[in-house]
This record gives sequence, C-alpha cells and structure tokens, in this order.
Amino acid sequence: MTRDEFKALTDKGVVLLDGATGSNMTKAGMPKGTSTELWILDHPEPLQELQRAYVEAGSQIVYAPTFCCNPYSMKNFGREKDVYELNGRLVALSKAAVGGKAYVAGDMTTTGKMMEPRGEMTFEELYEIYSEQAKALVEAGVDLFTVETMLGVDETSVALDAIQAVCDLPIICTLSVEADGSAYYNGNAVEAVETLQGMGASAVGVNCSVGPDQLTAVIASMKQVAEVPVVAKPNAGMPFITETGEAVYDMDAERFARCIGDLIKAGAGIVGGCCGTTPEYIRAVHKILGR
Repeated sequence: MTRDEFKALTDKGVVLLDGATGSNMTKAGMPKGTSTELWILDHPEPLQELQRAYVEAGSQIVYAPTFCCNPYSMKNFGREKDVYELNGRLVALSKAAVGGKAYVAGDMTTTGKMMEPRGEMTFEELYEIYSEQAKALVEAGVDLFTVETMLGVDETSVALDAIQAVCDLPIICTLSVEADGSAYYNGNAVEAVETLQGMGASAVGVNCSVGPDQLTAVIASMKQVAEVPVVAKPNAGMPFITETGEAVYDMDAERFARCIGDLIKAGAGIVGGCCGTTPEYIRAVHKILGR
C-alpha cells in the first residue's frame, strides 16, 4: 500500500479499523502472564476466527498480532533472536484470515521504558528495537504500519524514524492519553499531531486508555491542527475488575457506536475499537457509517 493509496482511502470517507485482540484472546482461553504473540502462534484458530469476523463486520484495516513482538519484549520469553521468524508467522496468520478483503497493518508498541533523561532507555537502544521489528514486518509483507498505545511523543517519534528508514509504507501513530489529552510519559494529543505529521506520519490519533465518551474534546483539539486524518480507537468504556481479576468494560456496542459517531463529528477520520471491543462493536460502528 502506497502513501497515495492510503490517502485515497481516507479521502473516500471514514476508515474503519478492527477492534481488540488481547481481550478477545483472553476470552478464548489465553492465560494471564503469557506472551500474546507466542500464545497465538500455538493457538492460531481464535485469532483467525476473530479477524475474519472483523472483516465481515466492516473492518478495512486489520492489525496483525505483532504488538509486543520486538526484541526487547520478547527477551522476557527467551525469543529475542527470533523476531524475524515470529513476526513473519504472525503476519501470515492475519493475511490468511483476511484473504485480501482488508489491509493488514504491522502493529508495534511501546517498550514501556522511559527514554533518557527521564529514564534509562537511550535513543539508540530504542531506535534499534523498533528498527529490527520494522524490518521483520516489511519482510513479512505488511500493507502499512500502526504504532499504537504509545506513552509519549518522544518514543513515538523514534518508532516513526525507524520505520521510515526501512520503508515508505503509510504509518498510523496513536498514543494512549488521559481524558484531558495528556500523554503518560511526555507531551499531549495536540503536540503529537503537530510533531508526528511533520515527521511523516500518515495519520495520528489516540487509542486505548479511556472510553469514547471521554475523548470528544481531545479529538476536536487534534483536528484543529491536523493536516492528516485523526484516529480514534478507544476502549469499550472504562473497566471494572471482577473478584477473579477479569476486566469488564461498561459500554455496550450500541452506545459505543453512538459515541464513535460523536468522535467522527468532532473530527475523527479513522475509527475502531481497543480493549473490550469485539466484532459486534465494529459492526455497530459500520452501521452508523451507513454502509
């Protein structure tokens, strides 16, 4: 997928992403504390069934389950030297699931470590981590990239730099922010748009963290400075934790879709769902888009 093709897609109207992966794999039996990526490779059927359902519900872009499949995170499971193999296999699962009916995005995320001077992670270390996964995802044949659930503008900038040094594919960048638009590590939603679009991001927005009902002002403020599409991929409301440790989200699919409609009015041009959402939620959003 070229950047021009991405722009043509977004110019046609609101683009619909997929919903959650991790929370649905937990429902499918994935135990706590395991690597989602490794569990999916051992149990591919739930992932492929989920992604087929997202496409049937109307998703135009589906995220490959490569979220934490970088050398830093995979070191926790002794698989840091297998990044090329693992990303390749995970992308292949998604490509087979969607069967050419949707674009497959290579998914990358934060290491969870703050950069110097706030933390111990150096620019060079972070750049190499993102660069290695980016090369693996390009080799696997992804159509575009998404850098999601990022905790600060600085680390997102490093990921963007690393990907663009490897390829010229479209890149969607989304940060996880507070209800007031503040990022957890540094910067805020408006700064993210201004910085990342200037560096070459094809779309910038927010995902995870809060429900869509809390993001209207954030999306509106991003839209005011945006020269690229604004992305909204929120959770299904706010979670509460049961006695067994399960996260249950407080927003059903119909209310979620209505709130996404409000975010579209506020300026979102690319929408989807994060934690707690299912194909039912994407189908409800698809319906409000009139498709």
